[in-house]
Amino acid sequence: MSLAKELETTQDVTENVIVPPGDLYSDEPPLESELHLRQIILLLNCLEWLWRDKNDFYAAGNLTIYYSHKKRKDREFRGPDFFVVLDTERKTRKSWVVWEEDGKYPNFILEILSDSTASVDRDLKKKLYQNTFRTPNYFWFDPYTLEFAGFNLVVGEYQPIEPNKQGRLWSQQLDLYLGIHEGLLRFFTADGVLIPTPEEQAELEREQKEYERQEKEIAQQKAERLAAKLRELNIDPDGI
Repeated sequence: MSLAKELETTQDVTENVIVPPGDLYSDEPPLESELHLRQIILLLNCLEWLWRDKNDFYAAGNLTIYYSHKKRKDREFRGPDFFVVLDTERKTRKSWVVWEEDGKYPNFILEILSDSTASVDRDLKKKLYQNTFRTPNYFWFDPYTLEFAGFNLVVGEYQPIEPNKQGRLWSQQLDLYLGIHEGLLRFFTADGVLIPTPEEQAELEREQKEYERQEKEIAQQKAERLAAKLRELNIDPDGI
């Protein structure tokens, strides 16, 4: 074969080979409602505040996960509403590309149900996360009906997580409970303490400071009244 013909053949083959770019953008459709958006932001803010000193996890919402074995962008991708990957570098990403992340899949996935997605989330996605992703914890939640369920991967199959007395479900991967609070899904510690948002934490600290200020003021007023009473009895309070 002549050199010109060989170069032409090589060019034809190269044009047919799909080589995905190094950083693939997420390609997810808009969220179904404002409530879906609020729920995702709430979980993300709470977890990132709780784990603010950790650098070995990645959490995201409505972000595409590319998982093609042939490293193709146009096949085999899904965008969970909220997911967490453990033991990975904490940094911003345009998408989660499994073949560029040491083959890691999410440890935790939450889907937020809607009329248009509920059947897929309960069936198709559940099977995908069980059989392909092998994600240890899968949850779903409907912010309108408050339907809430969670599953642990046990010997390759999802088993329902039994709720505690408060109706909360334990995530072994996050080491946290998930439960409904004021109509939205929230994280709770093992002791049942609500994980706050940064704004809620700031308000709690403000209230604590105000309480301490009031307690100090009350104590000072009591001391002043006692001192006045002692003076009425010709007793010097400073000499006691």
